[in-house]
Amino acid sequence: MKVNEIFYSIQGESSFAGWPSAFIRLTACNLRCSYCDTEYAFSEGKEMSQTEILATVSAYPARLVLVTGGEPMLHPEVHRLFQGLLDTGYTVCVETGGQVPLEGVDRRVHKIMDLKCPSSGMHEHNDYKNIEHLTPNDEVKFVVGGRADFDWALEVIVQHDLPSRVGVVLFSPVYNVLPYSDLARWVMDCGLRVRMQVQLHKIIWPGVLRGV
Repeated sequence: MKVNEIFYSIQGESSFAGWPSAFIRLTACNLRCSYCDTEYAFSEGKEMSQTEILATVSAYPARLVLVTGGEPMLHPEVHRLFQGLLDTGYTVCVETGGQVPLEGVDRRVHKIMDLKCPSSGMHEHNDYKNIEHLTPNDEVKFVVGGRADFDWALEVIVQHDLPSRVGVVLFSPVYNVLPYSDLARWVMDCGLRVRMQVQLHKIIWPGVLRGV
């Protein structure tokens, strides 16, 4: 499959935030979110075999692996990669935009599904059927650019009863757009079992776009 980059860093988001992790970023995405910070993953990369990927990851002192993109679920071979990592004893997470079917993903993989809010310009691509394939092992994330996004996300959360379906429902502010304090207040006041997160890697390494 086509790999954009493999690197070792601190997991910056999700309930795994703060843990050392190996990252496998696959090339290609079928969305163009307004706030995208990984446009370089749209097409850049090189073909690597699963054996090469596993060998690269094994050089890092981490037992947590995040498969991300781009949109990793565009790669049919990703299921075999999951299996290879799981069989080697890794805890495996996948970050997905939620627009590509998740049926068939190994239930041991921690799915972190990013439902796109209106300000992304991509919310009409959300595939809500994917919610049926989520378990308490999984997480749903909303990247919020303003109050309208937040209110829209609350409606989706209630409509699909997300807090009872998944382990964590996350709110993340669009970086350098929505103040942390605003989102914190909204989360505190909403009365739902949801959690705010910030992108740790952007705080630890500000201005560094790759390899973190």
